[in-house]
Amino acid sequence: MTTRSGPGDGRSDPSLSAIMSERRQLINVAYRLLGSLADAEDVVQETYARWYAMTPRQQEAIETPGAWLTKVASRICLDLLGSARVRRENYVGEWIPEPLPDGAEWSGGTPADPADRVTLDESINMAFLVVLESMTPAERVAFILHDVFRYPFAEVADIVGRTPAACRQLASSARRRITSSQAPATPTARQADIVRDFKQAWEAKDIQALIGLLDPNATATGDGGGLVTAALLPVEGGEQIARYYVDLAERARDLTILERTVNGQPGLIAQHEGVTVVVIAFDITANRIKNIWAVRNPEKLRPWTT
Repeated sequence: MTTRSGPGDGRSDPSLSAIMSERRQLINVAYRLLGSLADAEDVVQETYARWYAMTPRQQEAIETPGAWLTKVASRICLDLLGSARVRRENYVGEWIPEPLPDGAEWSGGTPADPADRVTLDESINMAFLVVLESMTPAERVAFILHDVFRYPFAEVADIVGRTPAACRQLASSARRRITSSQAPATPTARQADIVRDFKQAWEAKDIQALIGLLDPNATATGDGGGLVTAALLPVEGGEQIARYYVDLAERARDLTILERTVNGQPGLIAQHEGVTVVVIAFDITANRIKNIWAVRNPEKLRPWTT
């Protein structure tokens, strides 16, 4: 997996520019830990608030501010992950991680400034994030910090509050979950072709074409958060999903469907009068769509319109 700066990359100069230069790293860590860009930004804000609550002498005593900031942000995330489980038990319908916006089309588009984006790699795609949701908070933190960001278990242990050996076991358990859920990667260009075919078949309300693109045991999950209409339970089976999406097309004739990169992979968005009302991520295995995740909760879609 690609990694960002590690725990030893913090700067000894606690000046404003040095401290603020860590923001991208903190967002990277917090988004992967929480699955929510909005929550990640809140964590980063709280982390900086704690830094600036210290006296200049206390700040100067910290040898590597970058490592200190990541440690504090990770601990805040660990606490939030515990409370998030309670919140999600009361969530209306299914909860899907917040999709990351990327306004560039697959060909010919200009990607957003990398300095302002969360790094998009295999640890950020929707299928990966969904598996992370099945982990305990400690497993998730140990795995992300060690396997993705290459923090040594001694430092992970200090964050999680367990021994290095225990953190090694947590990361190993999480790694097995990831491995068991992974299928052979489909080349991005092929994914784009399949998603584009899905878009065309959906717009044409062609049930048979949709069935041909879907795995017979595919699952489609929607997330409306109780704020907009969405299926409260996943739709199971290729034919059932095809009919469900054709029914959606019949009832929402004024939507514009656009090809967009969603969490680093080909996806779709639907807009109504220029406002994004749904973001769709796909999991493609053996040239068939295995999973569809459609986020409709408007609170998760604000970055896609602004």
